[in-house]
Amino acid sequence: MINMYEVSETNKMIEHENLDVRTITLGISLLDCVDSNLEELNRKIYDKITTIAKDLVSTGQDIEKEFGIPIVNKRISITPIALVGAAACKCPEDFVEVAKTLDRAAKEVGVNFIGGYSALVSKAMTKSDENLIRSIPQALAETERICSSVNVGSTKTGINMDAVRLCGEIVKATAEATKDNDSLGCAKLVVFCNAPDDNPFMAGAFHGVTEADAIINVGVSGPGVVKVALEKARGENFEVLCETIKKTAFKITRVGQLVAQEASRRMGIPFGIIDLSLAPTPSVGDSVAEILEEIGLERVGAPGTTAALAMLNDQVKKGGVMASSYVGGLSGAFIPVSEDKGMIDAVKMGALTMEKLEAMTCVCSVGLDMIAIPGKTKATTISGIIADEMAIGMVNQKTTAVRLIPVIGKDVGETAEFGGLLGYAPIMPVNEYDCSAFVNRQGRIPAPIHSFKN
Repeated sequence: MINMYEVSETNKMIEHENLDVRTITLGISLLDCVDSNLEELNRKIYDKITTIAKDLVSTGQDIEKEFGIPIVNKRISITPIALVGAAACKCPEDFVEVAKTLDRAAKEVGVNFIGGYSALVSKAMTKSDENLIRSIPQALAETERICSSVNVGSTKTGINMDAVRLCGEIVKATAEATKDNDSLGCAKLVVFCNAPDDNPFMAGAFHGVTEADAIINVGVSGPGVVKVALEKARGENFEVLCETIKKTAFKITRVGQLVAQEASRRMGIPFGIIDLSLAPTPSVGDSVAEILEEIGLERVGAPGTTAALAMLNDQVKKGGVMASSYVGGLSGAFIPVSEDKGMIDAVKMGALTMEKLEAMTCVCSVGLDMIAIPGKTKATTISGIIADEMAIGMVNQKTTAVRLIPVIGKDVGETAEFGGLLGYAPIMPVNEYDCSAFVNRQGRIPAPIHSFKN
């Protein structure tokens, strides 16, 4: 039972330490919208979203006022559109029409993002999957609120290298299609291995086919809260350090649990999961990098960074699972470069490199996230980076992801501006040695031996 005392206990965290509920995400199944007629499909999709989600934003605002808890975003995730549109969409342009319908519905109900313009192709691609993936550049260029994801690998199936190669081309094409805004479209496109079905965070959110017709998932965040707590544990041993992180994560998760239960009750929609992820923002005092530096690093990227991040990620999960029976999604620490002031500063100083970031993804919650790279970077190089990150996820049985932004017209030493929570990023160098002969092989990389557990 959650009581008002627990909410009062977190007032200081909210007022001074940047604690917030990052998102209430309403998951909606569109499987019952399937139709062979494109016009009917679009009508059904629009009607279902605008009916079920009509009170989402107002409910979030009411909870904010009543409990004094900031709820930064109200969002929607939907069934992967490659599945929903398979019968009606015969070419990429048909999928773009669906994207525009989704964008219109999102605008109507007042959410800032709708995720699920997605394809799940970890083993192979159907024609519908391929058409959706090829439609992504145009869809993201011609809409405002659509987020897209492609799952190209899993521990159970291996890595679909045909999809990896295509995604490298699509990332580059999306960058070109949105080059007037520093290739912003790529900030709304993520490539996954082992993508979770219940992730409330964008750009990777989609509503899995095993989920209910509608579900409420909540993502909480509080890097600043953890940072302040650790300031009081300076000089203490690792046991005290870990206990401090766990206790703080517990309190943060309880706030999310309260918001999720209230939203569920008021909307009459089942509660799904709490995603306890330390998701930074460009604001001062809301940085995962600063937590790592408080643990004892001069700068994030220094030797010891991966170990510190591994410890942080594990203790956040342990604290979260004690606070809620239904912790899910990604739940851990995010390391998006453009969204974290400490990460941005470390890159500018030369302390943090692409290679170190890749090492850190072995132990964090996601992967290479919101990294701006030179616009001249080849599509095959992007595919190679994606393949490396997918391999980390596949072998380690964890979710990994890539959200790279090749900023057209800019090179190392320049900065890309994305605005809002997406922040800004210095252009990072990438290894320019060629990998095209590897990327252009056809087929898939088999699943690792330890995936066979039946």
